[in-house]
Amino acid sequence: MTNILIADAHPILRMGLSMVLNSAEEFYLQDAVASTSQLFSAIEKQIPHIVILEMDIPEINGIATIRRLKKINSNIKVLIFSSQPESVYALSAVRAGAYGYLPKTARIDQILTALTQISQGKIYLTNTLTEQLKKEKSGEEEKSIFRKLSSREIEVLKLLASGKKNKEVANGLDINEKTVSTYKARLMKKLNVTNIVDMLQQAKALELY
Repeated sequence: MTNILIADAHPILRMGLSMVLNSAEEFYLQDAVASTSQLFSAIEKQIPHIVILEMDIPEINGIATIRRLKKINSNIKVLIFSSQPESVYALSAVRAGAYGYLPKTARIDQILTALTQISQGKIYLTNTLTEQLKKEKSGEEEKSIFRKLSSREIEVLKLLASGKKNKEVANGLDINEKTVSTYKARLMKKLNVTNIVDMLQQAKALELY
């Protein structure tokens, strides 16, 4: 039996995922929470095998949450369940330690397949992303600007683009404000801009809003 913990801010999604898990004999719904503070509190009581984690979970950014979960217990496997673009955030999530990435438009059979593979220690990615990776490796696609950016730089850029101040970005990513300033300088250099306004326009062009 694989113990699952759901962490998603949306009550209807928590309810829907709970119903899916309760209908599957091989999975046990351990808990369903709405924020990262509730998530870490639940984990203190019992370590789950898999956490289904919303990318935009309140309080701490999803990628930062993955890293913190790995520090708490490296055996916890994370499946990101997100409305964010797969082409941008799936690889960042996997690099941070996630075992899979699913869009919130996924079918029930996809969710169960992903959980089954992850419970076996395998990485799960959708066919769309798998095909994209194959094309990139074979040189069939032009290099993306995202390849210039680290997963943490993408996180910082996304939060800044959403209107967050340095302090809010620092709190959301569990880093200090000086580090945020350093990332902003790196981003401007990599995106070939000289000011914050142009940097945020780049973020808009990259569909990070």
